[in-house]
Amino acid sequence: MENLKGAFFDVDGTLTKGRTWTGFLKYFQENKIRRVTHLIYIGYHYPLYFMRKLGLITESKFRGPWAANMAWYVRGYTLERSQEIWNYTVDYLSEFWREDTISILKRHQDEGDIVVLVSSGPLPLLQAVGRHLGVAHVIGTRFEVKDDLYTGRSLKPTCIDVYKASMTIEYLSNNGIQVNYGSSKAYADSVADLAMLEMVSDPVAVYPDENLRQIALRRGWQIYPP
Repeated sequence: MENLKGAFFDVDGTLTKGRTWTGFLKYFQENKIRRVTHLIYIGYHYPLYFMRKLGLITESKFRGPWAANMAWYVRGYTLERSQEIWNYTVDYLSEFWREDTISILKRHQDEGDIVVLVSSGPLPLLQAVGRHLGVAHVIGTRFEVKDDLYTGRSLKPTCIDVYKASMTIEYLSNNGIQVNYGSSKAYADSVADLAMLEMVSDPVAVYPDENLRQIALRRGWQIYPP
């Protein structure tokens, strides 16, 4: 497969108005399970949230651990058992899809471009999102599995910042997909997605955070919606 155009999409904030992790956590809250895990998770990450707000750490330094440590919740679950969680989260997202950017994704599919979802979220969750959207190629944060059980650890690197680009390039190479990055597009909303946007010739800042908006303005990138 040679000289194909790629269309790379972030998920949270780009294809959705809500956050996938909200639906993920809601599953455990509704089912009243993993309560101690949840307290530890929130207690560990909320100080990072406030440090990010104060500008003491970068967006990636906040989002990276938040994504990686979601693995804590599925520790000891089989792959089959956890499928209920991923499906629940996709159902939760049903009222949060950004139909305008999904229509752009569908147009790329219709034009025969290689569409790839690239997100810091758990890979199996993104695979469920991919099935919902009809996207076969998905890259996300991998959770460690031993003997068909999640160990509660994630595998490095977390799919964020520079790793969004390097993991995407590695995935395409390993699957024999040769994309012409010089004619490809990428869509994302956060400065934590910057490396993925820089990977292509035609980056699009979609509903961007203020940091990404300023970068897009300086570099003359497209901002969507205008």
